[in-house]
Parts: sequence; structure tokens; C-alpha cells
Amino acid sequence: MWGIELDRSLDISLKRQIYQRLRDQMINGILKEGSPLPSTRELAQSLAVSRNTVNEAYDMLIAEGYAESRQGAPTRVVGGLILDQAKLSAFQQHQEAIPVPSFRADFKTGQPDLRQFPRYAWQRVFQKALGEMPVELLGYGGPQGLVQLREEIAAWLLRSKGMTVDAGDIYITAGATQALHLVADLLHTDHPEILAEDPCNIEMIQTFIQKGYKVTPVPVDAHGIETNALSLDHRGPIYVTPSHQFPLGGILPAARRAELIRFARRCGSYVIEDDYDSEYRYYGEPAAPLYAMASDRVIYIGTFSKVLFPALRIGYVLVPRELQSRWRRLRTYTDVQNPPFEQAALAEFLRTRKFDRHIARMKKLYRERRQVLLDALADCFGEQWRPWGDAAGLHLAVEFAGMAFDDSFRDHARRSGIRTVPVEHHCIRKGRHTDKLLLGYGHLEPGEIRYSVQYLHQFAAEYFKEHARHR
Repeated sequence: MWGIELDRSLDISLKRQIYQRLRDQMINGILKEGSPLPSTRELAQSLAVSRNTVNEAYDMLIAEGYAESRQGAPTRVVGGLILDQAKLSAFQQHQEAIPVPSFRADFKTGQPDLRQFPRYAWQRVFQKALGEMPVELLGYGGPQGLVQLREEIAAWLLRSKGMTVDAGDIYITAGATQALHLVADLLHTDHPEILAEDPCNIEMIQTFIQKGYKVTPVPVDAHGIETNALSLDHRGPIYVTPSHQFPLGGILPAARRAELIRFARRCGSYVIEDDYDSEYRYYGEPAAPLYAMASDRVIYIGTFSKVLFPALRIGYVLVPRELQSRWRRLRTYTDVQNPPFEQAALAEFLRTRKFDRHIARMKKLYRERRQVLLDALADCFGEQWRPWGDAAGLHLAVEFAGMAFDDSFRDHARRSGIRTVPVEHHCIRKGRHTDKLLLGYGHLEPGEIRYSVQYLHQFAAEYFKEHARHR
């Protein structure tokens, strides 16, 4: 009766099921404004439930404003409930029309191999951390993050990169993206401007664009940002990736690092150092961060998403001391803090050196996969290509002689089941890097890498042959 069917096997109570069915009929226009609902006795008998169950369902509808009740009169449907069904159905149709991506060759960048993550070890440290957590940490803990985690990050930075860092200068964030949002607010002025490597991570730069910053591109070569192109006409912060330039992969030489710091000091500005994956350098030690040269002028951003798993939304920022009190205010009125459970688990993961062992194992694995990628490119493309950048990270920038990659190439490739991004996609000024593709490999097994390169080679040969024919 009344289009209501109850399912007693569900965990949802019967009164809530009645409430939901009637509510849905009201907002879909089946029950019109002013329509009386059946008496509680009548509906209870037809549904084989107690009258109290129906009374409680009606009480919920009345409390939330879907129905109204007057003494001696039936409960009636109120007005203004019907949703715009035309717009709703159009949205649903649009959602249904979006295909779920399925790639035969997936060169996604920045993706670690999640199959290799030590889930059992993580589960054990998580349970231990949760079991030992003092009850006071279940309340608000403040905008800086757990002391234990900050101390362990400081210890990790010392043993992995030779950085001596005070745990009091470390601020925990919900990943690098949130860190950049906070930095953008922290450094905002009346006429905000940011200098950025070109090319750079275009998605990260969108954070500043959305907050009203004017972006001034500074060209990049095989070694990183070209500091001789910096101009004193600019007064904004400078966004760089000096330890493994994204996307071209270079390590910024010491002389350019020094010039970058001198430039920031002359301008009274700050350098934003995004150290997104320098843990994975395959020959020699990780490059020393720029922060080590000038902790007063560099805002250093690190993340655990690329080295552990992306769903772990924990990053950290080394904040110059003169900015720390404003940072704390910004974070307090943004979201206060990260959940303490993941922080405590990560602190234990670092303290027990499980993190170190995982990084060491994955470096070996990724180094081998990088070599598989290089060998596969040589087998398929002969001498018509060359890699850019240092042997580091989870992707490779590859220059292909005589080829030009644009949005049309990317779109055709996707339709053929290939995910790869031209370097041009990450360029602010277009035209300098049209012959380069980004090939992510960290998440691919050796066999998947070889197959993907072969499939890319076959597609590229056919695409450019067809492209030449229509010129």
C-alpha cells in the first residue's frame, strides 16, 4: 500500500524505511502538496507493523518539515518539496555517459606500486599505535601535528638527507596539495604573483591560480630552473622542484641554488620547494634539499603519498619561523588538524625503521623497472629517443626525434587505450617541449612495461603516418 515495501532483512529500522519511502514520494511529486497521509492505524495494519512504528516515522517527517499535523486533522504533505527532475535526470544521464577509463598501456605518473605496500606491517603498527594512544589525543591536538610524528620526520630527514631540522619547525598537513593551499594563503598579497618553473606540475600551480595569483613562467633546461632568467621586477614567491624537477627530471646545480636564494633575499620573497619524490634516486644519495641552504627563505614541502600510498593523506612542511604563527592561525581555521590515528601509525612506522626498509626495497624494484623501460624503448624506437633528467622518481621524460605530441595525440592515445601525458600539457608557455612524453612506470610490472612500450610504438607509428597523410 502507498508504494511502500518493507525489507526486514535490512539493518535499516522499519520506521526509517517508512519515512524514506514517503519522503521520496514527496520530493518526486508522487505525493502532492496538501495530500493527506493515511491514518497511522490504517498504514500500520497494511504494512503489518506496530502503530508506534508508523507514529515514529510520521514524527520524523514532521520534525524535518516534510509534513505537518494539526489537532483533529490528518497529517498532510507540505509545499515546496519537489526537486527539479529535469535537471536531476540530465545530471544522471551525464554521469552515465562518462566511461570508466580502461587502459591497455597506462603510463600514469606519480603512482607507486600499491601491490608492494606492506599492508600487514602497517596494520600491526596501526593497531599498536591506536591501542597505546593516550585518551587526550582523541580530542583536538592543534594545528602542528603529533609531536611523535614530527620528531620521527626530523630523524628521518637527518638520516636520509643529512638535514638537521628542529621538530618545532615541522607542520603536518593532509598531503602536498593542502600544503600548497595553505602556502598560497600564507603568502597572499593585494596583487599576488608567483614565479614558477616552466614546465611544472600544472595541477599544483592551479592551486595558486584559483586563489588569484598571476603566474610568471621561468624556463627550465635539463638541469632545472634557469636562474639567469629571473627578474627583479617580480616580487612573488618562486615554486620549484630542485631535487627532481617535474616533469623533466633534472637536479638543480649548487650555483643555481645559491643564485635562487640570493634572488629571494633581494626580493624579500620565499622559495616554495616541492620535494615530491626525491627518496627514489637510484644512483647515489638523495639530493640535499634547498631548505638546507636557507631555512629562513625556503618553505619545504614533503609528502608520504608518493612513497607509501596516495590514500595516506599525510604530508609535512618546514615553515620559516617568522611565518609560523600565521601558519598556525590559517590551519586552525581551515581544518585544525589531521586525524591522530594515521599520524601515530606513521610515527611508529618511522620509529621502527619499517619505513626505511620499505624505501630501500622499493628503490631497488623501481631502479630495475626503470632499466626495463629504457631497454624496451631502445628495442622499439631504436635511436629515435633520449631520456631526460636524473635517474630518480617514478616517471621518465622521453624526447622522441621528429615527433610532436599535443592534445590531439593524447586524446587519440586515450581512445586507443594508452594513458600518457605530453610534457606540453605541463607547460605554461607552449612550444618548447612538443617532442617529449611522460612515461610513468613505478606501478607497472616488467612485463607490463614491455607490452606498454610496444603498444605505444605501434600506435605512434600509425598515428604519425596517418597525420602525415592528411597534411
